[in-house]
Amino acid sequence: MDPNILFKYALQVRDRSYSPYSGFRVGAALKVAGVEEPVTGTNVENASYGATICAERAAVLAAIARYGKVPFEAIAVVADAQPYVVPCAACLGVLAEFCPADFPIYCCNLEGIQKVLQLRDLLPNPFRLERP
Repeated sequence: MDPNILFKYALQVRDRSYSPYSGFRVGAALKVAGVEEPVTGTNVENASYGATICAERAAVLAAIARYGKVPFEAIAVVADAQPYVVPCAACLGVLAEFCPADFPIYCCNLEGIQKVLQLRDLLPNPFRLERP
């Protein structure tokens, strides 16, 4: 899938962000293997800050709810940030649970994709339970 399509989906869903406390609206679009349309997510804040969910985790959880544990191919994350936005540590931990180290993360601002990183670039030593 063209990464610019992921960007466009992430930019669109960003408009549905519920962020009355921070005003920081974020959108994410996750490419699921074998699925044509990306799964999107946006940040949803809560007065109890610990209950807030980021756009990236919203997309991952929606994809799992819809398709089960299937391979993810890439994610785009967009916010009004300079030079671009990257996933937070909690989101990186969730991505590490389901994605390989070379998983591409398209870091975007409102103008488009600014940088492509791999999961290992942002989380070089993830906590993982060894599974047989």
